[in-house]
Amino acid sequence: MTALSQLGAGRRSRGSSSRRCLALDLGSAQTHAWMPDRGLVLDTPTITPAELGYPVRRGSIVDTVGASRILARLINSRGAPGDRPALVVMTMPVLATVADRLAALTAIDVLQPGAVLTIESVKAAAFGAGADLVEPLLVVDLGADLTEVAVLSNGSLIEARRAPLGISDFGRGSTGDDLATSVGDMVTDLLRRDCGPQVVDALDRGPLLTGGGALRPAVTYRIAKRLSAPIRTAPAPHTAAVRGACAARLAVDRHPAS
Repeated sequence: MTALSQLGAGRRSRGSSSRRCLALDLGSAQTHAWMPDRGLVLDTPTITPAELGYPVRRGSIVDTVGASRILARLINSRGAPGDRPALVVMTMPVLATVADRLAALTAIDVLQPGAVLTIESVKAAAFGAGADLVEPLLVVDLGADLTEVAVLSNGSLIEARRAPLGISDFGRGSTGDDLATSVGDMVTDLLRRDCGPQVVDALDRGPLLTGGGALRPAVTYRIAKRLSAPIRTAPAPHTAAVRGACAARLAVDRHPAS
């Protein structure tokens, strides 16, 4: 599997993973879960009601117990699956550490999945947007408190950068101009790397904007102006990653070699 990677498995999978697959995007501001046959089954703030705590910060799970409590809503909510998922496909920020992955595995254990796979959030968002992944593609994911920029080519993640800045920082010392400048700086750094020619091609095609920040026209305008490039916003950009995580798994199931 080129798009998905094994994170861990505490139990043996049972039944069809395509029917009992759950895609999960645990963001700093919002948590989304998606199933192939039901669509969006969870759309909830990533906050623990009792403590008013934020278990995910800057793309990392800092409170695994709190994150587990949020995911436990999947078990009891009306839109949740009636049994435990055979497979969970979870999005991960680019440049995630081993500690980040272990924290994710610990948090989702409450769902008792048969197996867990991960996919980079930028790649998942590109899948969810239905983008052409053969030609070079520049993805800019605008999260609540993390911004990621990545260049993809032939379906593979070539190079990526991330910055601890997002739309939740507006009004707290940061502005849309600051975010656009940060995106521009990351793209400039990518242009200086070996992937520079691919970044140039991707800029000519137009960067793909995903994440909740892509819903803000003023933000997308500033980024387009900063990059001097045409901007493409993913359909429903705030759920593109979780949709794409599910689509990536289904694509693997349909592949003759899978």
